[in-house]
Amino acid sequence: MTEKDARKELMRRANEISPTVHVGKDGLDQGLFDEITAQLKKNRLIKVKVLSNSEDGAKDAAETIAENTGAVIVDVRGGVIVVTDKRTWTSLSQKKF
Repeated sequence: MTEKDARKELMRRANEISPTVHVGKDGLDQGLFDEITAQLKKNRLIKVKVLSNSEDGAKDAAETIAENTGAVIVDVRGGVIVVTDKRTWTSLSQKKF
């Protein structure tokens, strides 16, 4: 499976879930990164909602989240970021049919 196919598959799975982490006016801090890491260990695929009162834009927040948590950003649309852990990403990217 190519990276494009893996991205499509993860976006299909993400359609069914709602955002569980919200980035608000406090912005991105270590507590938020810890929460994202904990949820990724449990669920392997999560959505992060960047609220309009946040200082960061969604794309900037996605880059910061990826750097600080070691996660893979699947997609950024509007204020919603779809995030997965590295093992899920690599297993889907290397899957053969």
